[in-house]
This record gives sequence, structure tokens and C-alpha cells, in this order.
Amino acid sequence: MQDASAEHGTEKLAPMGGGRTEFIAIVAGLMALNALAIDILLPAFPNISAAYAIDGNQVQYLLLSYVLGFGGAQLFFGPISDRYGRRIPLYVGLAIYTVCAVAGSFAPTFEMVLLFRFIQGLGAAGTRVIALAVVRDTHAGRAMASTMSLVMMVFMVVPIVAPFIGQGIIMIGPWQHIFWFMAVLAVVITAWSMARLPETLMPENRRPLSAKVIIQGFRLVLSNRISLLYTLATAFFFGSLFAFLNLAQPIFGEVYGLDTLFPVAMASGGVLMAMSSFLNARIVEKLGMRRLSHGALVAHLAFSSVAALWFFSHDVPLWLFMTILLVMMPLFGLIGANFNSIAMEPLGKVAGTASSVLGFTQTVGGGLVGAVIGQTFDGSALPLVAGSALTSLATLALVLLAEKGRLFSNPGA
Repeated sequence: MQDASAEHGTEKLAPMGGGRTEFIAIVAGLMALNALAIDILLPAFPNISAAYAIDGNQVQYLLLSYVLGFGGAQLFFGPISDRYGRRIPLYVGLAIYTVCAVAGSFAPTFEMVLLFRFIQGLGAAGTRVIALAVVRDTHAGRAMASTMSLVMMVFMVVPIVAPFIGQGIIMIGPWQHIFWFMAVLAVVITAWSMARLPETLMPENRRPLSAKVIIQGFRLVLSNRISLLYTLATAFFFGSLFAFLNLAQPIFGEVYGLDTLFPVAMASGGVLMAMSSFLNARIVEKLGMRRLSHGALVAHLAFSSVAALWFFSHDVPLWLFMTILLVMMPLFGLIGANFNSIAMEPLGKVAGTASSVLGFTQTVGGGLVGAVIGQTFDGSALPLVAGSALTSLATLALVLLAEKGRLFSNPGA
């Protein structure tokens, strides 16, 4: 069993010459490119549907195609970054992301847009894997959870501003300009990281790139009970978040008629998610990752279950839907970073491979779960809250398996 002292670990080395603040900003910027690629397109769903003459549920594949590429490629970026370091794979991924963002703006058919979105996701995988790996290279234990929470706080600001940016772009120009905006921002992040983010993988920790070594690395990840089960738990829990991304525009736009006010409704939940991530960063070293994340998970299951039962038998006004949403959304900030840190903690020697396996499972698994929920949209908010209840229940079952039936306690305590 993992030693309880691991959760009390401290920062292992200074992350960069510019200090912790700039380090967090760069890592958050890398991860934010992924959130931007998803959320900035949401206001343009009706425009894209009209442009390619597709129905409302089909346009959700813009998210799924990106997520599948983003999730699958992480399996390759992890071992490559463990062999060649963090910087070179990062820049390759950023280049692919940028080129495909530009190409997506010229796509003649919806199928071509989906293809470029898939390849763009392949490139974005490098940013996610390297972002988590450099945090694990430089931090341990609760210090890692604290830093990851601050990264996630900045990362969660993107879903707040991205729909506003997307809405603003389509108000003054065609929806294709959204792809150009993604490309320009990627170029800025690339230049910043090239200038200021050092190599964090020490030469003595590099692993040969061979089939045998890669399989050994994956075996280390998959054979660790805590890492495997928390990874699966995160995948199911993130399924409800992906479902929200799929259904936010139809629910707010079609069910409640918000239309151009849709970004405001999105932002309200994003603000609370960012605030809860900041709170987590401030208190996780005192209370521990498990107490915070387990408590938030139980609360999420309770609220979503009650909401699903109510929504099943009642017409739900906007104010009630928003109330439920604003209660549930902050809980993501207390779960995501802590679950990732718990899963990564035992795997410091293969941080790149571990990050890739975690990222693949969480992203592809969560994306598929979210897509299944999204395709059940029936003109009401019930599929979203019912799906959240079911994913929370599955998440809790996996956490109980990981912790051998004990919640809220540090391992070994």
C-alpha cells in the first residue's frame, strides 16, 4: 500500500527561472488550448449546422472527433516524452494543432471539418501530456495537488471566456474566423513556452523508446490499483462534464431560448468552477486530496440524483435549472485535480507514460460517455442531470474499489 506520507510531499525542485507563477501560467496556457478548442465553438453550433445542412445532434461530433484524436494520441506522446524530453514533443504537437486549426477554416464539407478536428486533437494531446508531466517532474504529494489546482483554476477560466469570444467572432464575421483565433493563440503559447519553459526531465530519468520499455511502463500504470481505478473514476466523472458541453447550447438555446445570452449562462458555472479550484489549491495541503474529492463526489451524486428525480416528473424553469447547475459545477474543481494527483502520485518514475495513459483513458472514456448522453437529448434538461447521476454513481463505485471501501481517509491512516 502506498505510504501515507506520500500525500504530504513537497515541491521537489524549482520549476523555472521565472518562478512558480510563470510556470503555472505556461502550463495552464498549454492545457487551456484544449479547453479553447472545445468551448469556443459552442456558440457557432447553429451556424455550422446551417452551413453544412446537418441536424443539431450531428454537430456534437465536432467535440467527439477532437476528443478522440486528443485522447488517442496521448498514448504515443507519453513514451516519446519520457525518451526525448518534454520540449520537442510539445512543439511538434503545437505545430499540428496550429496547422489543423487553419485548415479547418477552409474545409469544404462537414466530414473534412471533423477530420481536421481529429488531427488537431492529435496535436493537442502533446500539450496535455507534457503539461501534467512537467508538474509531476517538479512536484510531489500535496504540493503537486496545490500546483495542479492553480493550473486547473486558470484552465477553467477558459470555458468562461471562450463562449464569449466565439459569440463575439460570429457577431462580426464568419464562424471560420474562430479557427483562425485558435491558431493565433497557439502560436503565442508556442513562442512563450519556447522562450521560458525549460526541460524538466533530467537525463538520468529518460527511458529508452522500445516496445519492451513502453509495455513495461504501461504495465506499471495499469497494475497499480490506485492509479488505474482513479483514472477510470475520473473518466466516468468527466463524462458528465463532456455531456454538459454537448448539451449546453441546445439546452440554453433551444429549451430556454437564451440564444446570444448562452455565453453568460456558461460563464456562471465556469466562474464557480474556477473559484472552487482556487479554494482547493489553498486548502488541499491542510485537508488532503481524499477528504476534499470524496466529499465533493458524494455531494455531486446526491444533488444530481435528486435533480434527476425532480426533472423526470416536473417541468423545470430556467431559474431552477441554473440553481442546480450552480450547485453542481463547483464540485468539479474539488474533484478533477485531486483525482489526477492521486492517480499520478505512485508513478513518478514514468510520469510521461503515466500522464498519457491517464489522459487517454480519461479523455476518450469521458468523451464517449458524454457523447452517449448527448445523443439522448430529447428537448429537455433531463438527459443531462440523469446522466450526471449515473456517472457519479459509477465514479463512486470505482473510488470505493480503489480505497477498499474506505472514503475520506489518507492511505495507511
